[in-house]
Amino acid sequence: MNVLDAAAVFAAGVAAGGINTVVGSGSLITFPTMVALGFAPVTANVSNNIGLVPGSVTGAYGYRDKLKGQRARLLRLGSASALGAAVGALLLLALPATAFKVIVPVLIVIALVLVVFQPRLQGYLRAREMQREHGGPMLWSGVFGAGMYGGYFGAAQGIVLIGLLGTALNEDLQRVNAAKNVLSALVNGVAAVVFIGSWALGRTDIDWLAVLLIACGSTVGGLIGAKVGQRIPPTVLRGVIVVVGLVALYKFLA
Repeated sequence: MNVLDAAAVFAAGVAAGGINTVVGSGSLITFPTMVALGFAPVTANVSNNIGLVPGSVTGAYGYRDKLKGQRARLLRLGSASALGAAVGALLLLALPATAFKVIVPVLIVIALVLVVFQPRLQGYLRAREMQREHGGPMLWSGVFGAGMYGGYFGAAQGIVLIGLLGTALNEDLQRVNAAKNVLSALVNGVAAVVFIGSWALGRTDIDWLAVLLIACGSTVGGLIGAKVGQRIPPTVLRGVIVVVGLVALYKFLA
């Protein structure tokens, strides 16, 4: 990797860290950048996932004020994210990507529908007392599925999580986004542990320079994204989520 390539990977990491904190889908910037620079797809995916972990952590830390009162909920849902991430990461190492290429666009569409109609769905569930503090078993299962997808690839997992959490929980969008950041960080962290373990056993390749560049960039981007994201009104934030989701859908279908 020459100096220009390194600068491109670092810049992609900054952008991805910011986008992941505000919405999700930052991997749609870093992953294509690495592939365009000549990285093998699986190596790019694995290195990208590990590199984005620090940015996920700083993004979650930046939303710490919005996390007050959500500890018990995040412990419960965090178990679903961790288990799902481990399964997804193992699938990435064992299976071809063709199966997930079919289901990813479907997940994005469902998530966008949930985000767009979230206020009405929340009102419907609240009126019938169907919302719970922790979301119930259906939300746990949904978060597990999102974690499995996030461990496998990760792009747009934030949008899927926002759609699920925003619909099932009686919370405003900023607090939902804060919870999403914690769960996304957990997914990336667990998947990273699986990938590093596989690398230690000589079963997968990791480009550690790319990991370092993305880690540094995403850390900066995560801090910036946390400051910007919390100032965005809910309606505008919902619009940003939809736009990013449509771009993600286009890239998957193109």
